[in-house]
Amino acid sequence: MTRVYADRRDAGRRLAKELGHLAGRDVVVVGLPRGGVPVAFEVARALGAPLDVIVVRKIGVPSQPELAMGALGEGGVRVVDEDVVRTAAVTADQFAAVERMVREELERRSQRLRGSSRLLPLAGRVAVVVDDGLATGSTARAACQVARARGAVRVVLAAPVAPPETVQRLRSEADEVVVTQTPHNFFNVGQWYVDFTPTSDAEVTALLDQARAAPQPAGRGDRPPVQEREINLVAGGALLAGQLTTAPDARGLVIFAHGSGSSRHSPRNRAVASLLNRAGLSTLLFDLLTRDEEPQRARVFDIGLLADRLGSVTRQTRAGHPWVGYFGASTGAAAALWAAAEPGADVAAVVSRGGRPDLAMQRLGQLRAPTLLIVGGDDEAVLDLNRIALARLRCPCELAIVPGAGHLFEEPGTLDTAAARARDWFLAHGGPTREEPRGEVPKTRR
Repeated sequence: MTRVYADRRDAGRRLAKELGHLAGRDVVVVGLPRGGVPVAFEVARALGAPLDVIVVRKIGVPSQPELAMGALGEGGVRVVDEDVVRTAAVTADQFAAVERMVREELERRSQRLRGSSRLLPLAGRVAVVVDDGLATGSTARAACQVARARGAVRVVLAAPVAPPETVQRLRSEADEVVVTQTPHNFFNVGQWYVDFTPTSDAEVTALLDQARAAPQPAGRGDRPPVQEREINLVAGGALLAGQLTTAPDARGLVIFAHGSGSSRHSPRNRAVASLLNRAGLSTLLFDLLTRDEEPQRARVFDIGLLADRLGSVTRQTRAGHPWVGYFGASTGAAAALWAAAEPGADVAAVVSRGGRPDLAMQRLGQLRAPTLLIVGGDDEAVLDLNRIALARLRCPCELAIVPGAGHLFEEPGTLDTAAARARDWFLAHGGPTREEPRGEVPKTRR
């Protein structure tokens, strides 16, 4: 049987390499006790971030304790899954009885692990929830819910190993799920460690004390973090929600146009935005459609409408930014190409990831902004559409093919490659700064 990690510290160091895009953000790393804390310690040290534990307890259905109908966290946080409560026919008295026992256990465990140390605030920050592995992921799910209830603006769930089906389920709970290994022959977490000795309470408290006493890594403590805030935008009479992330001394602003079935919470687009933020670019992720409009297929494919809204949002948010670029995915890419081709659009550069340029074909000849089309090598139908679009473009343009990538860029490493190509394109065409290193990525030039 293959053992991937020597121990939890080894797993944490390797996991930290997958989380480098979070460096410089206002991050708090929270480990799930007990085994997740040694892993989280290494992640926090690599990111130069504070370390804490996130003590949570599931509130299980009385007749089926493994089925969570809610969760409790420190600081009085209480999350209730009303759908489960209703389906399981749990009465108010039954719920209260279980909750009382769970809260008592939570307080005992918190006191053992935390002692007199204070609970680190998560409000307005990025919470990185770390465990040593995910089997069913039920505790991790509760931790994500509690982190969000405590005001985290973004929740990243990270673990060294988990089965693919668990990772997929947890994508709905976290803004981003980062798992180093996703084996199909998964039986339990311990099988992937040479040393999986249980972590004691004493070890947890010792690691927390060590993390609190450690100085910030050189240069990290003085670097201003990016600022994230939720904003509301009005376009064409629709109220649209967005998340604006402002990088210190930002070189430019990249506005994201999401594809059908996606939103500002898209883990993939958030991952790309994080890389752009690290390169000194501000980003705006916003919903092109309202919640009521999202199920309407006619709206999803009304590229003219989406482009109008994108243009309106651009005019509202571009003030104070040296230049504006567009990053579009799927149908959102068509809206970005369309909007950038409008007279007076003044868009510095456009990047399309897995885009549908055929939906904006009649506008491509008017586009003047330098345009990069990124397509997965295994996404054959969309690749053909992008090759046709490339021939129609009259602006500086390239087609970048990412080998082994499908339409969603879910394959290991493929999204990172696409994000790096987008970063390099914006830095090359958005302004005069050329300080970021360029990574070599297979591409086809026009």
